[in-house]
Amino acid sequence: MTGVESERWTVGTSLAVASAWPDAGRRDRTRVTTDKAVWATDPADAERVDPDRADVEAARGGDAGAFEALVIRYQARIVSFAAAIVHDTGAAEDVAQEAFIRAWKGLRSFRGDSAFKTWLYKIASNAARTHLERHVRQARVGSESLDDEEAALRADEVPSGATGVEETLTTREAIDGALAQLPEDWRLAVVLRDIEGLDYKEIAEVTGAPIGTVESRIFRARRRLRPLLCTVR
Repeated sequence: MTGVESERWTVGTSLAVASAWPDAGRRDRTRVTTDKAVWATDPADAERVDPDRADVEAARGGDAGAFEALVIRYQARIVSFAAAIVHDTGAAEDVAQEAFIRAWKGLRSFRGDSAFKTWLYKIASNAARTHLERHVRQARVGSESLDDEEAALRADEVPSGATGVEETLTTREAIDGALAQLPEDWRLAVVLRDIEGLDYKEIAEVTGAPIGTVESRIFRARRRLRPLLCTVR
């Protein structure tokens, strides 16, 4: 996603979440004071544990600008995460936007039991699962085969030699193809760990699985991926 496209997507998301929460932009200071999230430590420690705390608190009071700051902070990571799960860049942007809208709508119920980032990834994970389930249903109804004309057109598009950009795309396609062969739970766990950089505790919170199960899924996913990716540079 280019800088221009990223900016456009952010603005579109902001408009969408603003319409989803009519009070956006008007901070209800009484609500902020009386309905704060439960942060387990004192303010100074909580700020270090969750650097998003100030923006989260402001957004919980209806400050759309604070929420937009959170969107800008995490949009690239959430789009990348969604793309690794749904294997479609366009669909990944839709999944990410849906995740941010769900986060905006549910922010007042966020209690701070986990970091905002972890909570957001859980929402994005659920949005990606919803997309995959819908895609499977649509695939069963529609035809999965290409007609001869479309197949011929695609064959004509195969390059005789790869440029640097094409090699990069080929590598990404190889990784996506390998990830697609994993069971969904394994894929989600290994993407969160090896691509998004979450620790095991955070992944357990996102997936709702015990840490031991998370470790097992990641180990098995890596073992399955190793021979599939041995030729990828």
